[in-house]
Amino acid sequence: MAATVDVVEFEIQNSLYALDIGVAREIVEMMPVTSIPRSPPYLAGIINLRGELTNIINLADLLNPTSSGSVSGSQKIIVLVPEAAGGSNIGIIVDEVHSVIKVSEEDTETMDGSISSAAYIKGIIKLGRVEGAKQAGKDLVIWIDLPKLLGDLVTRGRGAA
Repeated sequence: MAATVDVVEFEIQNSLYALDIGVAREIVEMMPVTSIPRSPPYLAGIINLRGELTNIINLADLLNPTSSGSVSGSQKIIVLVPEAAGGSNIGIIVDEVHSVIKVSEEDTETMDGSISSAAYIKGIIKLGRVEGAKQAGKDLVIWIDLPKLLGDLVTRGRGAA
């Protein structure tokens, strides 16, 4: 029997992504974000979430720096557990959160490490969607290693100071 793992499936700019369920603390509706002067383009700003200042990262800008990852009221914020973000309170903006899904090892493919951006990708999840009576094509979901991505951001930020 193949091992399974639970992931949160979400959408950014019409592409499907996933992250480990253990990385997500909660999902909240979009709220006003206070921008921070001279911050990197991917840092949308900060919010006050129940008395805690939380840094908000626009994941669209982080994954694709040439995108115009604008913030809208219909988006969601996935608030991460502090351990996943080096002890910081961090939330990521996504366009839509679809569901928590159980994924088996046989439905995932690992990425070739020769592609530089693949360092942040745990793998590609192949999902079979059923529409009506016939099987739709397999959807591909990019499974992100968010703790590694955020860890590299922190390391890069300290190196720039």
